[in-house]
Amino acid sequence: MSIEEKLKILADSAKYDASCSSSGSKRENNNGLGNASYSGICHSFSSDGRCISLLKILMTNCCIFDCKYCINRKSNEVKRALFTPEEICQITINFYQRNYIEGLFLSSGIIKSSDYTMNKLIETITLLRCKYHFNGYIHVKAIPGASNYLLKKLGSLVDRMSANIELPTNNALKLLAPDKNQDKVTNIMQFIKENKSKNFVNAGQSSQMIIGATNESDLNIMQMSTNLYNQYHLKRVFYSAYIPVNKDRFLPSLKMPPLKREHRLYQADWLIRYYHYKINDLLDDNHPNFDILLDPKTSWALRNLNQFPLEVNKASYNDLLKVPGIGPTSAKKIISNRKYYTLEYNDLKKLGVILKRAKYFILCNGKYFTNNNYFNLNFIKNNLLLEDNIDKKVQLCLFNE
Repeated sequence: MSIEEKLKILADSAKYDASCSSSGSKRENNNGLGNASYSGICHSFSSDGRCISLLKILMTNCCIFDCKYCINRKSNEVKRALFTPEEICQITINFYQRNYIEGLFLSSGIIKSSDYTMNKLIETITLLRCKYHFNGYIHVKAIPGASNYLLKKLGSLVDRMSANIELPTNNALKLLAPDKNQDKVTNIMQFIKENKSKNFVNAGQSSQMIIGATNESDLNIMQMSTNLYNQYHLKRVFYSAYIPVNKDRFLPSLKMPPLKREHRLYQADWLIRYYHYKINDLLDDNHPNFDILLDPKTSWALRNLNQFPLEVNKASYNDLLKVPGIGPTSAKKIISNRKYYTLEYNDLKKLGVILKRAKYFILCNGKYFTNNNYFNLNFIKNNLLLEDNIDKKVQLCLFNE
């Protein structure tokens, strides 16, 4: 089988792993190829919208495990391929020199055993670093069950490692991935946390959960991800909407992946990490799942309407962050400018504050954007939903229907 054929198979097999973010690396270039130092490769897109590319492949899609949700499970009749370490190096350097990529994300099915697979990954990255002097960003997915000695060796070669938790609960894992064990994954996370340094996984670790393959609530999922952040200091937890690629009596029969739900989980994850929200602020036993129609921040505000409207000329920074549509940048601008003059709605527009949602939850100099009698739940919710429907974009067509 040619390298081109292998690349087609193994690049396609790798697309289901979402956990390939890449921020935070400090690997320097020492007269070699590539550079992941400081600015490095930042996520899939930089803050200015520039696309950052990683070569994302599997070493092999052969696997001794039989996870029910995985296209590469051993019981599936799919075309299999296996890259040699030298072939992966050649492809990576070839793509890098053509400016196709700025780094590598490498994962693998498990062949023979966890330690055997890890040794092959280590052999590959060692060749890339030492023979080809590639100093660009490298993210490798650790193999659960591999020895700490091999984890230490691999961690000294790569910028980031990820260990995918796969499913939100151990019971779900036993049902759909009986060969896997959640403890083996968290053991990797604990080892990385204890050994993280400038010369060991300097860009941190991440993980991934499949959403919708089992019946956990959004509350269950957010509790798991918050625990991962707090206990193992993860950089990111990725949420991957379940894609029905296999048929099995234990798998749900979905026509479409739950992408909207995945989006809401990412929004909530952001609120918890950067806006100081707690899980119980967003979800509880009475509301265990996010509203598909409204984002989590807006849903929270509507359930706590007694805390609004906020006077922008007096509200604290943390209170301003609770207003739907106002983020850290807008909140800082408001606080900075209100020192010199009393802010009105037109002033907020000039400062770049997006009022589409915010206007329903604020006062400017004691005034609501419309008659005060309209500040009620039904008015706000109906208008937000109406505006969302009006603003939905469709792809333009070159021809009339």
